[in-house]
Amino acid sequence: MIETASGALYTGITTDVARRLAEHAAGRGAKALRGRGPLRLVHHEAVGSRGEALRLEAWLKRLPATKKRAWLADRPKAGHPRHR
Repeated sequence: MIETASGALYTGITTDVARRLAEHAAGRGAKALRGRGPLRLVHHEAVGSRGEALRLEAWLKRLPATKKRAWLADRPKAGHPRHR
């Protein structure tokens, strides 16, 4: 999940987080993020299969921003033993 400079949250899936974030930052990613930087990676996690990742992405995209932020607050932070 990426946060834009204005605080909007963007959710997507990828097999290479660093590469995809660099593409978004360079303006070669999603149109929704172009010109909205700087971009900040606020969450990533390994999910399992592509199907599972797509289902989680769809579920998150349906949430209002307040619920997305609550979901993020409940996730382990990077470097925390539960974070994967």
